[in-house]
Amino acid sequence: MPETYTPVTAVTGTWTEEEIRQQPASWIRSLTNIDNIRSAIDNFLAPLLRKNDLRIVLTGAGTSAFIGDIIAPWLASYTGKNISAVPTTDLVTNPMDYLNPSHPLLLVSFARSGNSPESVAAVELANQFVPECYHLPITCNEAGSLYQNAVASDNAFALLMPAETHDRGFAMTSSVTTMMASCLAVFAPEKISSQTFRDVADRCQAILTSLGDFSDGVFGNEPWKRIVYLGSGGLQGAARESALKVLELTAGKLAAFYDSPTGFRHGPKSLVDNETLVVVFVSSHPYTRQYDLDLLAELRRDRQALRVVAIAAQTHEVIEAGPHILLPPARSFIDMELAFCFLIYAQVFALTQSINIGNTPDTPSASGTVNRVVQGVVIHPWNA
Repeated sequence: MPETYTPVTAVTGTWTEEEIRQQPASWIRSLTNIDNIRSAIDNFLAPLLRKNDLRIVLTGAGTSAFIGDIIAPWLASYTGKNISAVPTTDLVTNPMDYLNPSHPLLLVSFARSGNSPESVAAVELANQFVPECYHLPITCNEAGSLYQNAVASDNAFALLMPAETHDRGFAMTSSVTTMMASCLAVFAPEKISSQTFRDVADRCQAILTSLGDFSDGVFGNEPWKRIVYLGSGGLQGAARESALKVLELTAGKLAAFYDSPTGFRHGPKSLVDNETLVVVFVSSHPYTRQYDLDLLAELRRDRQALRVVAIAAQTHEVIEAGPHILLPPARSFIDMELAFCFLIYAQVFALTQSINIGNTPDTPSASGTVNRVVQGVVIHPWNA
């Protein structure tokens, strides 16, 4: 680990803050482990990737599902493989729509605990539906059912994250980003490894350092009631995860939404009022960026939102025309790498909003109706 990674000390005294701060070090720790077991990973994956009709499905529930939303577009483009994202919550309710028995399947399951009912059931249904089915669970809990079942299976390779990423706080923070980075390293080792990813880890550490003790509002301190995150492509997945963090940590006291900048005009923009914060994740791709900046300028011209903030790696006159955050200097990042940076800001924002409204970030659901590991799910057997 680089010495520039600051010790993890939580000013707020919460697990959630510790887990946000530990992320850069956890990423490098996990990717170093992947480098060390590369031959074992390749022995499992290489024969599968040679199958021209292989389907690779990235799956999970809640935040774990959003990993696929964030990285699947880039991974599919970069590798040329048939890679898609389907939540376990959809696989379990509609297996007949997503599990095609005529094609070999590699199910990549993301899970913090590995004990969510849908995570376990999705694996069982995939085995039931697809004769040639393989599994790559990426999980943070060695004792979880997902990991233990995979270790005992001959059609699976289980990838365990560093122990500290099994977040103790309610909301997934270090778990989600470490699983993201690890999956990228598994399928795109030429692009993502413990060495190449240090630029991302260092930039995110610089972000955490710049935010100090987290006492200042990341996007300001106005009395907003609604939060909207917008991002294009894989960054829409990051926007979705960012919105969920606010909902979770404030127990819904702040309403949070997400969309793409172009999609936002088609109805959802109706929600913007003078109590709304809009955050735009600006793409690094010169083509996509044009659409992000067009919507950013439009929202500011409308003068309906309480505040419209742009987060970007590169400056532009449209960005500078209003509230904005420029990432600490670094080499040019593609959007998939920027997602890690944007999520850091969103996590810290959600944490501070939780504290500001008097909530307890580590256990935000006072009613107990929303749980760290989902409860109350009845898995119905497939008998067709």
